[in-house]
Amino acid sequence: MSQLDYYEVLGVARSASDQDIKSAYRKLALKYHPDRNPGDQAAEDRFKQAAEAYAVLGDADKRQRYDRFGHAGVASGGGAPGFNADIFADFSDILGDFFGFGGGMGGARRSGPMRGADLRFDLEIPFDESFAGAEKTIQIPREEACETCHGSGAAAGSKPETCPQCHGRGQVRYQQGFLVVARTCPQCRGTGNIIAKPCATCQGSGRLARERRVTVKIPAGIADGQRLRLHSEGEHGQAGGPPGDLYVVIHVAAHPQFHRNGDDLYTEVPVPFHIMALGGSIKFDAPSGEMTVHVSAGSADGTIVPFRGKGMPSVTGHGRGTLHARLVVDVPKKLTKEQKKLIESLGQSMPPQKVAPRSAEAEQEKPFFDKVKDLFG
Repeated sequence: MSQLDYYEVLGVARSASDQDIKSAYRKLALKYHPDRNPGDQAAEDRFKQAAEAYAVLGDADKRQRYDRFGHAGVASGGGAPGFNADIFADFSDILGDFFGFGGGMGGARRSGPMRGADLRFDLEIPFDESFAGAEKTIQIPREEACETCHGSGAAAGSKPETCPQCHGRGQVRYQQGFLVVARTCPQCRGTGNIIAKPCATCQGSGRLARERRVTVKIPAGIADGQRLRLHSEGEHGQAGGPPGDLYVVIHVAAHPQFHRNGDDLYTEVPVPFHIMALGGSIKFDAPSGEMTVHVSAGSADGTIVPFRGKGMPSVTGHGRGTLHARLVVDVPKKLTKEQKKLIESLGQSMPPQKVAPRSAEAEQEKPFFDKVKDLFG
């Protein structure tokens, strides 16, 4: 090994930056680590070579001596260069427990307070509740601290004892060649403690599964897919750690009459043809209650009348969107004989008009809501 060029081992140029050297070592370490290559002596040798090379090139002083004097500049007592396991501490966020570096090579305790897990709950609400807001009660399953032992897992009159194998560190270290590798303690499973007399209620786990009812306040204007965060309503923490959060994802049921885009709403209002021709007013139902639309004489089919401030309330609590009412001619399907004569008489009294034939595209014209969806997504 001492005859190999450390730069060649890592596959980098002699002018490589510190980050390039670190990245090269990381790739080799992940590829050749013995845990990923059990029984492969060649892979283990490559892993050791990469570790030795990085122990030198990853240290500014050693790299300088190596560049100037070669292996003689970093040799310790004529053997392999001195190895300091602390040089691997900056890989703890990348290598994690795969290498046993979860707490760094300094042997930090893995026991102690741990935050509880976050939870997710999917809640479907009708359109009117998304418009006006609501208060809902949901029931969620979650892990909570045992009330008998207060989360310690130990029976009354006793307490957890320090693990004799890892001495409370939660990890055990052993020599692998010149590497010191840390692994989760098999006796305490990383907690650092042993429970000699477990709590009869939770069997020593310190936690119990519970069903809890939680009240969720839904703000007016909430949209489909938005989520609410309920602080500290997730699973309870361990060893006195804080609880996690509960995230409620809102799903708003589609409405047959109103289509939403942002804070704007779109709807169709059927208007009798005589009001479209002569003008007048007609009432229609809106999310905020009954509203009146004033129709100008001679209004065309498809005329859109905006009502500003009558759309969806902003979920921030400031302002409202616009309600767009599209006027569509409501042609009666059944007429009396007298009504038919009156319409025929009206038609005869009207001047003849040339009507252009409708194109094939017009014949296949999409309904109003479909066009709104195409325009606004």
